[in-house]
Formats: sequence, structure tokens, C-alpha cells
Amino acid sequence: MSSIFKSYDIRGIYPNEINEEIVEKTGKAFVTFLKAKKVVVGYDMRSHSKPLFEALTKGMIFAGADVINIGLCSTPMTYYANGKLKADGSIMITASHNTAEWNGLKPCRAEAVPISGKTGIKDIEKIVMEETWDNPPVKGKVINYDITPEYGAHVRKFSKLTRKIKVAVDFANAMGSMEIKGIRDLFEIIPLYEELDGTLPNHEANPLKTETLNDICKKVKESGAEFGAAFDGDADRCGFIDSDGNIIPMDLFTALIAEDILKDGKQTILYDLRSSRVVRESIEANGGNAIMCRVGHAFIKAQMRETGAIFAGELSGHYYFRENFTAESQALAFLKFANLICQSGKTSAQLVKPLRKYFASGEINSEVHDPKGTLRKLRETHLDGRIFELDGLSVEYDDWWFNARTSNTEPLLRLNVEADSEEKMISKRDSLLKLIRSI
Repeated sequence: MSSIFKSYDIRGIYPNEINEEIVEKTGKAFVTFLKAKKVVVGYDMRSHSKPLFEALTKGMIFAGADVINIGLCSTPMTYYANGKLKADGSIMITASHNTAEWNGLKPCRAEAVPISGKTGIKDIEKIVMEETWDNPPVKGKVINYDITPEYGAHVRKFSKLTRKIKVAVDFANAMGSMEIKGIRDLFEIIPLYEELDGTLPNHEANPLKTETLNDICKKVKESGAEFGAAFDGDADRCGFIDSDGNIIPMDLFTALIAEDILKDGKQTILYDLRSSRVVRESIEANGGNAIMCRVGHAFIKAQMRETGAIFAGELSGHYYFRENFTAESQALAFLKFANLICQSGKTSAQLVKPLRKYFASGEINSEVHDPKGTLRKLRETHLDGRIFELDGLSVEYDDWWFNARTSNTEPLLRLNVEADSEEKMISKRDSLLKLIRSI
């Protein structure tokens, strides 16, 4: 059972690793850990999500908390409900981008502050294992609440649209249709795979796997859409396609959203340290204060609060907004990209083109026996560069840079390389991989 309590969430294969019995106990432990009186709970389209909701609710009620049931929803909608309804915490029942046999829980404190392995998941696990919850004299109750109209009204406040923009959207049979439900009438939507189906019959709901974007790229070109969007399973990530049918790298999309945000005045914006140099350059060129951040939503959300940042973008397609309680909102990302297209008078391909100025390797994983020792060796062999260790090892030179960092859960080293020329990127990538894999 302990294998499901991970660094950022609680997740496993149903029913062997995660099931109603474990989830009921987790509900009791969650309420006990937070001393919660009011908890928001939502769930995705998987066939086992509703049974797990019933079990989680049973545990929470037993422990004395009222459960605000917002029903089928996206993960960003649970964050909004958490903050808007002033709950003591929230849980989204989802396995995000994982395949159909998986399910899980995404827990938060009040104000949508994430609970990670270091800030509570391991404590919840300990309570589950020891069954140390009290039986309060008064049990909680379930309150059904439809957050969809409020979330939609909140997002559409940020519209600068002067016309309907045609957008091709791959919902992947998952929760993206709920995420943009409240702003859908602002657009001409050309849908793909919109029917909710927890078996994910068409493809994985994972825009990081570029092969899952083939259909939406084709649909954009066929339909003449102004851009395309492809949501993951719980709609807290999204991949975007330009008007030529080409994938927009997720770090470059951060720069595009920053451009729209900065039209309203100078703001602090965070960018994932794996991002292209052009992201920082673009933010600063548009009058913003660009701050590098480490990888992982818990770190990014904490740094946003510390710095007062209005927005942050992560290379994995997570986009964070202060307007959604410093959490993801793909509806806001969707709308702000449309704002930029509408206000600029340019196509999305024209907007992206000047950002495609460097050459990136993408993230490459290598299995290593001694990750820390490998990082030490990489550092020793690159002492002539500008070195910093915000997350793993980063080394910068005038015409190229790299970052190498260890996985939290596997014996892997993750490498990203970028250079001014494709030839240099390939050369540096190959030499670094040769060194990493020889140790």
C-alpha cells in the first residue's frame, strides 16, 4: 500500500494498488491530518472514480468533515472551488495522464496549497497505516455544489476577444470539456474525442507524448483552425498547436502567455529552469521580471507566493495563474493565447516563429547507478561554465547550456541541452550522454 503514497500525489493501479478500502482510510486520515471541517472533492471520468469518491466521502464524513461534492470536473476546477468556497482542503480523484487502469488522489490544503510527500502525504500514509484517527461525536455530511458556472464566469472576466476564434480541441475523452465549458461560447470549437470515456479509447490523454498530438495537428490543418489544444486526463496540462499544424514547445508557450499578461503592466513571471533562453529574453523584452524556478508544481506554487508572481510556466505543460489561487488553469491559458492572437492581428504561427531561435534536445533520460556521483563528474568537467544548482546541475556558456537533474522516483538522470546552432546542440548532447552513460 505504501507504494501509492508518492512525492506529489497518491496514485496506483485499480483495484490492486488503490481501491475503496484504502481510499476510505485515506479520507479519514486526510481529515485527521488537516483537522478539516470542510473539504472539496471532485472526480474524473474513469469508471472507478465514482466508487472511489463514495469511499473517500465515507471516510471523510466518519472523521467529522463536511464534503462539498463538485462532481465530474477538471483538476483546476477543484483548485478554484477550494479557494472560492474557503474550504480547509480539497482532493481531486484522478490519475491525470496515466492510462485507464490507474487512479489516484491529488490533495491540497486551504487556498489550493498542494500537499506533497514532504509536506503531508507521508504523514497521511502513516495515519492510514496506523489507523490512528479519532471517531468524532458528530459526523459530517455531503453538500452537492456545481462550481462550473462560477469557474466559467471567473475565467471569462479575462477575455479581450473581439471576435470568435476557431480552435480545434482534442479532449481525449477526458475532462478538458469541463475545463472550458464556461468559455466555450466565446469560440468556434472543432472538437475531437469529446465524449467522456474512462477507457480512453482513442489515445492516451498525455500531450507530452507527441504521438498523441498527430490527430489534432492534422485537424488544425484540415479545418483552418487558428490554433489547436490537446488536454491531458484531468485538464491540468495542455499541449498547443499553431495555425500551421506544428506543435508549440511548452516552454515557448510560456513566453506567449507572458506576452499577453504583460500588456496589462509589469509583473513577475516564473519560468521552468529547463526552458529555452528565449523565454527569459521574451519576458524581459515585454517589460516583465523573469525569475527561474525549479521543476515540480509544489515548488513552483510556493515560489509564486514568495515572489508575488502572477504566472508561471513549466516545460511539462502546466501553466499556473495567481488568478486561480496560484494553481493551474488551462482555461485561462487557452483564453490568454486567444487574446494574444486577437489583439496582435497575427496568426499563432507568426507569433511563435520568432521564438524558435534556439535548438533544444528535449529531455533525455539515462539510467544511472550513481546519480549524485554522475552529477559531481559533470560538474568537475564543466568548471569553465557558469554553474548553479537550483535543481540538479545547470551550466551556462555564451552559446549553449545544459541542465542535468535526478528523478525523484527512479534511478534516472534527466538531461536538457540547448544551443545557438543545431550542430552545436547535437555535439554537446552526444558528448554529455557519452559521459553520463560511461560512469
